[in-house]
Amino acid sequence: MATYEEAKHIVASYNGKPIRIMEVCGTHTHETFRLGIRKLLPPNIELVSGPGCPVCVTPVSFIDEALWLALERKVTVCTFGDLLRVPGTTMTLSEARGWGARVEIVYAPRDAYEYAAVHRNEDVVFLSVGFETTTPASCLAVTEAQKAGLTNFSILTANKTMPNAYEAMWGSCDAFLYPGHVHAVIGTSLCRKLARCGISGVVAGFTAKELITALVYIIKQMPKGIPFFTNCYPRVVRPEGSPKGRAIVAAVMESCDTQWRGLGMIPLSGMKLRADYAAFDSRIKYDIPFLEGCEDPACRCGDVLQGKCKPTECAVFGKGCTPEHAVGACMVSNEGTCAAFYRYGGI
Repeated sequence: MATYEEAKHIVASYNGKPIRIMEVCGTHTHETFRLGIRKLLPPNIELVSGPGCPVCVTPVSFIDEALWLALERKVTVCTFGDLLRVPGTTMTLSEARGWGARVEIVYAPRDAYEYAAVHRNEDVVFLSVGFETTTPASCLAVTEAQKAGLTNFSILTANKTMPNAYEAMWGSCDAFLYPGHVHAVIGTSLCRKLARCGISGVVAGFTAKELITALVYIIKQMPKGIPFFTNCYPRVVRPEGSPKGRAIVAAVMESCDTQWRGLGMIPLSGMKLRADYAAFDSRIKYDIPFLEGCEDPACRCGDVLQGKCKPTECAVFGKGCTPEHAVGACMVSNEGTCAAFYRYGGI
């Protein structure tokens, strides 16, 4: 096995055919910048960012729904801080505060549940976004609310799952850098299945050594011309994943078609509450009308999420769009590609 320095040399000295690798994790995007890995890459290895940031892939319509709940139904919206500055069609949740909206920042679904338990006179809605990693926590909050008879608590779901997104993104890259956190939950059987279907990829960790190791594996496998998969994060990711975590979700939620920013509607890639928990589904509870949502036409966040362009190729990047005054979600989130390019002086 190559040492870390030898692995770095293998990556930096690669002179074979061009390889396009898509990292499907916002943390991978930021770590490859922060750790200086992108500066090691020769011109014939391109890292592109995919739809791995939950805030970034959340559509405008979801923000519009949250705004409608806060302004029209006067509920208290509990949300992760990143969502505060994501633009809806007319404003952000942060701006809605100036119009009287009650918006509370929380760090976990449990915080929203506890807020509702203390403030029984307020209707409380938690904005549930995220992938397989964070969805179990939302499910646990709902089951706790049901047990406690907490009728003033519900969740607005935008939870997503990665399997069908991988297939939707195939053709955008030569190999995926699969997200370690997601596959710690869902395991690796999907990746092996995708490899049999012609989709290559490697599960990667988050340290410099783990990321470089994953890149070296891809570099060594690509010239063989045979679809491949390996798990380069075995200290955390097991083939079976987390059966307990998946069981928690399966008991409370079921798959549904859902909209992804940039990718459009992907069948069975979302999660919604099962009928037994309909009382905690904000869309049903408040009879939310259909809100289509309208993105700023100048923003290319959707193209960035598909690897079609780099943030620096967007006309508003670093000008009208900065982390302090974001035009699109990819600049808002700490895991967003545009935010990473802006912070680290994009390559």
